[in-house]
Amino acid sequence: MVEIEIDGQKVEVAPGSMVMHAAEKAGTYIPHFCYHKKLSIAANCRMCLVDVEKAPKAMPACATPVTQGMIVRTKSDKAIKAQQSVMEFLLINHPLDCPICDQGGECQLQDLAVGYGGGGSRYEEEKRVVFHKNVGPLISMEEMSRCIHCTRCVRFGQEIAGVMELGMSHRGEHAEIETFVGQTVDSELSGNMIDICPVGALTSKPFRYQARTWELSRRKSVSPHDATGANLVVQVKNHQVMRVVPLENEAINECWIADRDRFSYEALNGADRLTQPMLKQGGEWKTVDWQTALEYVANGLKNVQKDHGAASVGLLASPHSTVEELALAAALVRGLGSANIDSRLRHADFGNTADAGHARWLSMPLADLSTLQRVLVVGGNIRKDQPLMAQRIRQAVRHGAQVSVLSEQAVDWAMPVRQHLLSPAAQWVSALAAVAAAVAAEKGVAAPVSAQTNDTAITIARSLLGGEHKAILLGNAAAHHEKASSLLALANWIGEHTGAKVGYFGEAANTVGAQLVGAVPAAGGQSAQAMLQGGVKAALLLGVEPGADTAVSGDALAQAEMVVTLSPFKTNLDISDVLLPVAPFTETSGSFVNTEGRLQSFHAVVKPLGEARPAWKVLRVLGNLLGLSGFDADSSQAVLAQALPGVAAGQTVDAARLDNSSRAAIDTAPANRAPCVATIYQLDALVRRAPALQRTADAKGAQA
Repeated sequence: MVEIEIDGQKVEVAPGSMVMHAAEKAGTYIPHFCYHKKLSIAANCRMCLVDVEKAPKAMPACATPVTQGMIVRTKSDKAIKAQQSVMEFLLINHPLDCPICDQGGECQLQDLAVGYGGGGSRYEEEKRVVFHKNVGPLISMEEMSRCIHCTRCVRFGQEIAGVMELGMSHRGEHAEIETFVGQTVDSELSGNMIDICPVGALTSKPFRYQARTWELSRRKSVSPHDATGANLVVQVKNHQVMRVVPLENEAINECWIADRDRFSYEALNGADRLTQPMLKQGGEWKTVDWQTALEYVANGLKNVQKDHGAASVGLLASPHSTVEELALAAALVRGLGSANIDSRLRHADFGNTADAGHARWLSMPLADLSTLQRVLVVGGNIRKDQPLMAQRIRQAVRHGAQVSVLSEQAVDWAMPVRQHLLSPAAQWVSALAAVAAAVAAEKGVAAPVSAQTNDTAITIARSLLGGEHKAILLGNAAAHHEKASSLLALANWIGEHTGAKVGYFGEAANTVGAQLVGAVPAAGGQSAQAMLQGGVKAALLLGVEPGADTAVSGDALAQAEMVVTLSPFKTNLDISDVLLPVAPFTETSGSFVNTEGRLQSFHAVVKPLGEARPAWKVLRVLGNLLGLSGFDADSSQAVLAQALPGVAAGQTVDAARLDNSSRAAIDTAPANRAPCVATIYQLDALVRRAPALQRTADAKGAQA
């Protein structure tokens, strides 16, 4: 450790650290623009000039390495005058439009100009003007005259998103941040550039001119999309969600969120919202009160149960539903005497399940993805399916990790991939068996199944046999594969013989939680696929849109005697008999269990729209109307305590309940059909209804 003195305070930091790092450790604030703790050092704004003893001039704190005994003064006359001079230069060309700037009130330049700016300028020349640019539906570059060339956005693209979509052209006062020859910014993490821009150059296009920052209330929440469980700050005005930004949590999402976490809020205020219960009568939809709707549903379920038996009732639940909703849904179905409940909507191999009360999971903390040295990804496009987990693996690659992929086609993951083992999805088991055979040959043991090796499989095997921290991770396509059990069994065999952990990235916000609370069929129960193909006479759809959320269409449900849709949106109109408006994640309290097994709870940030009600309350009342026991909880916290006893918010579930083991026999015969995988902006009902996301290149590419 190196000891230095900052403003009279002694502080020890690691060799190679910069003065800025020492100041952060000492709790001393040094003004800066270009420095960001997650990005490389550029030292181009010069705002962080400090007085270093024996140095002839002020030095940039972000780019000056510490030395033993160094004495630094951040508030001496020399430092203050240097910082004031830099501020004067920064403001020469900066437009005087703070009153109409979307960044006003949360602008670093505005804040620091108060302390370091002058009352007037010595420069009388005209300010420069930079022409606005259109870079897509998410980021506004309408006022690039405000840019101070800190290059944070450029470095974010290169280092975090992995794609250099923005760069600086020209020099001096002609310098501009722009895309290459009129291209758009299409990264799935692009919205983070808005957060890290220290001025009002990059702003949110959907949020533009919607509210002033001081008008917004800020409330914590958790992303309802992929299995990362990113922490959010939801900003609210007049009981309406206006903006979503990241809440820093180093263990989960660091200080980033994906664009679908940031912009999907648009769907919450859309015209598609369902605000009153509705019944279909004579082929026409009529709005009714809650009592009428729930009594109609309860009587319908009783009649179907009486006429066709309890096994004719089923419930399909979205894995984006909360723990509380899924627990009550499972209790409702089982209380009626049925075992037909499933949240594995896109799966094809329903034998690939953990024991009752257990769950498939990532097999490590999310933060450990950044420290892996060897990774084999089986199936799925992690860059689009799990953007924040892909970002962590990208950081591991920057530190020397080797990533290998088994996939149907080579997809740009915005990181170097050591080996692509390309194979049709139908033959993935055979392809992975070749890797297992190569591992067996290298170690001199018997292979789990007979398979022909190839050069790519041998290279992947040798890569996995090296390094210390390594993992075999199965993507969404592997989880949804017809031979998912065989893929997991092979992955476990390879992991056992290479020392690699084996885990699933996880598809939805509550994929793990759904398994833990029993939102999968018990013995003798029908799978999601069987129910969708007409296996039930009465179906409840909790946040599910057949066809969009499922591997098979729900056309056969139209023949059921009763179909009840619980959704925040007007959907399933052709197959449903009842529509019950339930609250999305911003209008209800609840919990998700992310892919590392961490339970995260959240509260409603706005009141439910119209007559919408939290789904757990709807299910509780329905259970009471049906005369079932166990439906007397008066809060979501009470439901959670019954569903996952002994697990507090923020804690991980007992490791004994997280299990990726497999007893399945390995079947190398080709699969009959390709796995069903949703594209990035078709994953769930919210992103499908977010206008800005649906105008992105990713959404348009999927539609094409």
